[in-house]
Amino acid sequence: MYRLIGLPRTRTFRVMWLMEELALDYIHEPHPPQSDDVLKASHLGKIPVLIDGEDAISDSVAIMTYLADKHGGCTHPAGTIARARQDAVTNQVIDELDAVLWTAARHSFILPKEHRVPAIKDSLRWEFDRNAERLAARLDGPFIAGDRFTIADILATHCLNWAYSAKFMVGNRALLDYAKEMRARPGYKAADARAAG
Repeated sequence: MYRLIGLPRTRTFRVMWLMEELALDYIHEPHPPQSDDVLKASHLGKIPVLIDGEDAISDSVAIMTYLADKHGGCTHPAGTIARARQDAVTNQVIDELDAVLWTAARHSFILPKEHRVPAIKDSLRWEFDRNAERLAARLDGPFIAGDRFTIADILATHCLNWAYSAKFMVGNRALLDYAKEMRARPGYKAADARAAG
C-alpha cells in the first residue's frame, strides 16, 4: 500500500485523483509543506511525497508519471509517438499554466511580504489567458493529449481549477466545457470526496 503525504487542496490532489483513476490502495496523510512529517519523508519539505516501500518520490508530475507507467493506466506507452505528444502537453501545462499560477501564489501569500510584487499579477493574468488559449487549440476530442485520458488531463484540469480559485478567469468556452467533463469523472469525484473528508 502506498502512503501519500500532503495537504489535499494542493498539488497533492493531482496524485490523489490519479490513484483513484488507477484504483490504487493508499493512505493519505494530510501534512503541510515543511512540516516534520514531510521533512522526514523528503529533505525538500515539499508536497506531495509518495512513499512506495522504502522509497520516497517528490514532485507531483514525477509521482504521476511513475504510477501511470508502473500500473499501465492514464498514460500512453513510453517510447511511442503518442507518449511523446502526451509528454509535450504535460510540459506545456507545467510551463505555461502551473508556473504562472505558482508565481502568482508566491507573490500573493508565499514569499515574505517585503519580497512580494503584487503588481505582477496583472501581467500573469494576461500570460495565463494567452497560454490557456494555446492549450485550447490542442483540444480536438474529449482529451487534451490524444484519444485517451492521461495524466496530462489531470494536470490541465487541476490548473484550470486552481486558476478559478486564484481569480484567473478562463474565458475559453471549450476549455471550460472540457474541465467540467473531467470533473465529472468518477476518479475525480472520489478524490474530491476523500480530500473533503
